[in-house]
Amino acid sequence: MTTDLSIIELIMGASLIVKLVMLSLVLASLTSWTMIFSKHKILNDARKQADKFEEVFWSTEDLTPLYTRISSKRVKTAGMEKLFDAGFKEFARLKKQKNIDPDAILEGAQRAMRVTLNKEIEALEQNLPFLATVGSTSPYIGLFGTVWGIMNSFRSLGSVQQATISMVAPGISEALIATAMGLFAAIPAVIAYNRYSNDVERLINRYDTFTEEFSSILHRFAHS
Repeated sequence: MTTDLSIIELIMGASLIVKLVMLSLVLASLTSWTMIFSKHKILNDARKQADKFEEVFWSTEDLTPLYTRISSKRVKTAGMEKLFDAGFKEFARLKKQKNIDPDAILEGAQRAMRVTLNKEIEALEQNLPFLATVGSTSPYIGLFGTVWGIMNSFRSLGSVQQATISMVAPGISEALIATAMGLFAAIPAVIAYNRYSNDVERLINRYDTFTEEFSSILHRFAHS
């Protein structure tokens, strides 16, 4: 309890610049943790949705009822469902046109899926740049607060005749707190960024694979 109070006292007794550094690190940490939990749920839901849709897709012989069911959903589609919806919708639209080349039909469907895929990738990668920024800059921000606090501590020694460790210890301690806060903000952000970047890449590869496989199916339909 005494240690907690002494840390609070050190923070409250810090200079304005060090306090601003600590405040910015606390805000960065809280924001990154919010994004970490949010991104975990988004990616977890995306994986489950992909697993569920692939099971339904590959067990369905006629894709038209599947498209009708997905397109009539009130809930907004995402992931593989959205890729399938966009590709089949454009394929069906072009298929109805007379005297149109089958390759043009397939190309139109692939183009629609590519546009949708790019949007899905953008949604999956959202907030990852912020985590990378927090992970790479927070230690340096904390180090700046540390350097500033130590500099002030040694500057205060110029007005005394005899310097003791007890005179500079509080200033150095408050300065080191800034470094600790910088690491506290950076480490979770770096770990989350690396993990989620890998998860996003795996999902994108799954989406790419599905797009190629679905294009092969549409190719047979277009030339039938």
